[in-house]
Amino acid sequence: MTDTFPRFDMLAKPKRQRLRLLAWAISFPSVWRHGVKITKVRTAGLKPPYLLLCNHNAFLDFKVTTAAVFPHRANYVVAIDGFTSPTKKGFKSREGLLRTVGCICKRKFTNDAILVRQLNRVIRNGDIAVLYPEARYSLCGTSAILPESLGKLCKLLKVPVVSLIMSGHHVNSPFWNLRDRGVYRTEAVMTQLFTADELADAPTEEINERIGQAFTYDDYLWQRLRGVRTPYKKRAEGLDKVLYQCPACGAEYRMCSQGAQLRCTACGKSWTMDELGTLSADEGETEFAHIPDWYEWERGNVRKEIENGTYAAKCPVHVESLPNADGYVHLGEGTLTHDQNGFLVRVNGPYGEFEMKKPVPSLYSSHIEYNYLGKYGDCIDLNTLEDTWYCYPYDCEFSVTKFALATEELYQHQRHKLQPHTK
Repeated sequence: MTDTFPRFDMLAKPKRQRLRLLAWAISFPSVWRHGVKITKVRTAGLKPPYLLLCNHNAFLDFKVTTAAVFPHRANYVVAIDGFTSPTKKGFKSREGLLRTVGCICKRKFTNDAILVRQLNRVIRNGDIAVLYPEARYSLCGTSAILPESLGKLCKLLKVPVVSLIMSGHHVNSPFWNLRDRGVYRTEAVMTQLFTADELADAPTEEINERIGQAFTYDDYLWQRLRGVRTPYKKRAEGLDKVLYQCPACGAEYRMCSQGAQLRCTACGKSWTMDELGTLSADEGETEFAHIPDWYEWERGNVRKEIENGTYAAKCPVHVESLPNADGYVHLGEGTLTHDQNGFLVRVNGPYGEFEMKKPVPSLYSSHIEYNYLGKYGDCIDLNTLEDTWYCYPYDCEFSVTKFALATEELYQHQRHKLQPHTK
């Protein structure tokens, strides 16, 4: 990469959280409006420092987390784009504000040794280190893949490990349509998974297993079991971003949505989403009533393509870079290729020619956005330790959801091939 642009200072020490009362005051109205019930399990006598692992479905997560840990100080790990404010500088900038309240910057899906150092500083300060290990909003309200390094991180920090699993936030404002539906009585369960002593005695594999169990959730199942209704009439709009393949005819990229209805423009079949988040075919068989089941069916189809060696995608892209918090830089136009070798992006623009490679073993998952910032539409962002590229495909048939699924399945496929087989 070029040295034309200054890079975000990842080495700056995280500040101890200030403005706690202000953060709580900003968070409380949303927590109150949604009637969030916070339940605590095995937390008697729990005091900072500790590591808090939270699931991630919506921006409301941050506000509920603030309420759950109040009045204690906490430092939150936040993605680089959260710090961005191109029109203001210094304390008045978003970067200045987030640093003041103790936020720690991270580029998604990178192996970042600096982050470990920063979390250690938080723990040494006697505060709470807050991490959202899924590193993205859930696409359909279910568990995302967790990094295998999580158990090692817990062992390094040597403090209690606590989970905060929130339910109802995807139902309230799903990633594919962020409109707040006003869902009342969402829930959060805060559980001490390991005391410091239990952590010291536990092998890394056990730590990862227990965290994985804690992070097993399904917001649509929760909605149905709780009888939580969303009368919002446009509740299905945007769902075609996630459910991009028709289960009736198999066509990809031909799904559309309007109001409470999904429809395939290839075969004409349609489905209606009711107030409990359940799908039903308007005519004929209902292939998938449960939205996550449809999503996992798509994953299975991607897996078959990878196993057969037929998965490949290539499309023209607009590419924007985020080297620091001052704003996005238009690098130019280029091509994005995704296949058995991973991602390859080549771009040419006013600053020259650039290339980014992300081989399969370097990405166990990836981050996507739908209609990101209202610029060019859907995108996938690819990260190095120094830069983030937002790649917007155009003039081609594509789904960034399929890119995300393929990233995960390619990683697992290659990992399986490299593992020794036992009889």
